[in-house]
Amino acid sequence: MDILELVQANILTPVVLFFLFGIVAARIKSDLKIPDAISEFLPIYLLAAIGLHGGLEMRKTGFESMLVPLVVAVGLSILMTLYHYQILRRLGKFNLFDSYALASTYGAVGAVTFSVGLSFLKNQGITSEGYITAILAVLEPIAFILAIFLTNMAVSKQTQAKKQTFVKSNNADDLVIDTEQKTKLLQVLRESITGKAIVILLGSIVIGYAIGTDGFAPIKIVFEDLFIGAIVIFLIEMGIIAGHRLDDIKKGGVFLIGFALAIPTINGIIGVLIATYLGLSIGGAVMYGLLFASASFIAAPAVLRHTIPQAKPSLYITSALGITFPYIIMVLLPVMLILATTFHNIELMNLNYLGDT
Repeated sequence: MDILELVQANILTPVVLFFLFGIVAARIKSDLKIPDAISEFLPIYLLAAIGLHGGLEMRKTGFESMLVPLVVAVGLSILMTLYHYQILRRLGKFNLFDSYALASTYGAVGAVTFSVGLSFLKNQGITSEGYITAILAVLEPIAFILAIFLTNMAVSKQTQAKKQTFVKSNNADDLVIDTEQKTKLLQVLRESITGKAIVILLGSIVIGYAIGTDGFAPIKIVFEDLFIGAIVIFLIEMGIIAGHRLDDIKKGGVFLIGFALAIPTINGIIGVLIATYLGLSIGGAVMYGLLFASASFIAAPAVLRHTIPQAKPSLYITSALGITFPYIIMVLLPVMLILATTFHNIELMNLNYLGDT
């Protein structure tokens, strides 16, 4: 199956069709709305299901198998956040605050996108390494912490420069700035680690690891058989939200639209290539690439509104949810699967060649 056929087949899956249905409902100004109680419940359920399966797989494979992919993922997340900022600041001419907010949004991971990725692979009959879920949990706060730290550093330098223009800087002033930096960083770290998404994900991983396959059997019908159905309902809401924000895309300009499409593509391909080199399966390579292709549109607003209040939420929410998310679930996932399969076959050919020689 070529890329166009796979993209077409993917678009005609319930997950994508219900997302598009939500967009249409919003555009025709329907009063369709997912009840608040369900909206709050579904992310918790999806994260718990992902975490439980991740814990089960970690128990099968062991911690040592995820160490190298985890370390590489952390390094990639940091590097990507830094180059996102350079592109946005130098080429896009965004201000410092919007640049760091967007850079961290695209350096972070999207748990909802991760859920859709798992559903996509399941439809294709492909499995992936479960420990990637643990990597997802570790990566969640890293991009935000880095962005806040660098923003505080830049603001502090500007503040010091302004003070030196009028009065000579003294140690007391430096102490106030350093204290503010440390307080803000600690706040981001605390909010990121104790936020419900990370707590549920990490807690479910631990529980899945502890109970094993036998312990999971009684709850399998809830956390496995109903998983796709829950994603479908959740994506109706995501479609409604995205549909209401489509008009905001124009405000971001052509550059932001290009950034929201190109960066996930580049990051995803890099992730798939590195995962293949690290020896992950085809499904594992797709999910590893998805970690870097996805952008956060749930955790990002919660963190950035408090820590970089000068940044415009309309930019990083609209680009991540209105542009990147639909692009990934409809187009980029099939592309990454084709690439992962191709890279995997090339790697096997090279190993066979080396074995013959």
